[in-house]
Amino acid sequence: MTGNVSAVGQNGQDPVTGVLLVDKPVGRSSFAVVKKVRWLLGIKKVGHAGTLDPFASGLLIICVGRPATREIDAFMVGRKTYQAELQLGKETETQDPEGEVTSVRPVPLLSVEDITGVTKKFVGPQMQAPPPYSAAKHKGKPLYHYARQGIMIKKEAKPIEIFSLQVDGYDPASEQLTITVTCSKGTYIRVLAADIGEKLGCGAYLTALRRTRSGGFSVDEAIDGEGLFRSDCSKDSGYDVGSDLLMSKMRTVEQALEKHAKHSIQDNA
Repeated sequence: MTGNVSAVGQNGQDPVTGVLLVDKPVGRSSFAVVKKVRWLLGIKKVGHAGTLDPFASGLLIICVGRPATREIDAFMVGRKTYQAELQLGKETETQDPEGEVTSVRPVPLLSVEDITGVTKKFVGPQMQAPPPYSAAKHKGKPLYHYARQGIMIKKEAKPIEIFSLQVDGYDPASEQLTITVTCSKGTYIRVLAADIGEKLGCGAYLTALRRTRSGGFSVDEAIDGEGLFRSDCSKDSGYDVGSDLLMSKMRTVEQALEKHAKHSIQDNA
């Protein structure tokens, strides 16, 4: 995952600063959420601490104002928890629903116990390389820039850790598997999904992803991101309501850092 900072020219000053938690809806990019927040608040600097792809949903930590955006790297550190859905028996070029299907294989008869026997082997420290369709950089450009041109860049694997991996359910009829994963920063769940599929002998790709926790923050505390994009959330109708809601939910940078740090200490205890 990568952070992002965007600027918009207003009066050259940040009227307010703080941290917002937003539940990003499916179909919206992380940048679209950032853009909406900066427009509603008129803040020069707004960024997020960890990208979610458009097909994914869940917790985005939004940093508002320069004092907050300077702390993006700090907020990106910490354990993340995801709920993921895998389609067994198929693979796509992007390892997610946004790519073309490249392989179809029969799925063996599997029980939850069979699947758990495989998934538990992924728990622990390991090395993982960023996928070609990712925001990881190569010569200043994201890997997906090259991949879309048919150039697949292979980056060196980096250390990550899967702290827990729970099988939530498996539907033999649809051959869909649901899991909950708690992992370190820099973990690509789509790569994990593909690796699980390979170990099961049938291949798999990620069909849905939801981030429920990041460091000390939970999506249960977040603002409904879809509400930011309602037609009545505009300068002519509802602009003040939109900005007032954001202001009422904003934490100070100090409060957010303290909670995040406290949770990180508990994780490492």
